[in-house]
Amino acid sequence: MKQIPLALSPDIARSFETFVAGGNVMALEHLLAVHAGSAPMYLWGPSGSGKTHLLQALAQRFQRQGGLVGSFTVGDPAPWAVDENRALIVFDSCDLFDADQQQAAFALFVDATTRGIPIAAAGRVPPVDLPLRDDLRTRLGWGHVLAIQSLSEAETRAALRREADRRGLFLSDDVMDYLLTRFARDLKYLMTLLDGLDEYALVNKRAITVPLLKQMLASQGQS
Repeated sequence: MKQIPLALSPDIARSFETFVAGGNVMALEHLLAVHAGSAPMYLWGPSGSGKTHLLQALAQRFQRQGGLVGSFTVGDPAPWAVDENRALIVFDSCDLFDADQQQAAFALFVDATTRGIPIAAAGRVPPVDLPLRDDLRTRLGWGHVLAIQSLSEAETRAALRREADRRGLFLSDDVMDYLLTRFARDLKYLMTLLDGLDEYALVNKRAITVPLLKQMLASQGQS
């Protein structure tokens, strides 16, 4: 069956506590240990593998400690201002940066490393394959480079089951099978779908079943 993406609602909160590590325990441990003066870190892997979740969880931890975080992604037009008060710099979707964003990222990288400000970045390919200017690509590969692995089907199923249990929802095997065969194994999409399904079932005062899920998708033009 063809796998299709889901139109996303606002992002569900991402933290280290809600990250399902799977085969990414090493990356999680590295990020938990990031502090002032830490070497740069670059995460790479396919879309939906959890890179953005990890970056946002790291930013959240620094913010809870009172630190100012500079977070930049492909959706943020350059120039990007340098701020000496930042405690952390985050670059997401590095592989998609345009020329102006690359220039801005390079300037921030140089300033941050001079001040001992940690940098965490992510993209879909390893640094050597990034379609970026040489000086930025080289710097992104300076520190720890970690491949982020997508969850297995069993790990994805377990994560959905855990979230459903947390919400007090019953997901039958039929519903779970439908989710995992119809949609890409991308936990961000699936958790957002579960969030919408929870609300849809509550509004319609019905149990969560495959027909209800199909009805919700049809109402969103996704049938």
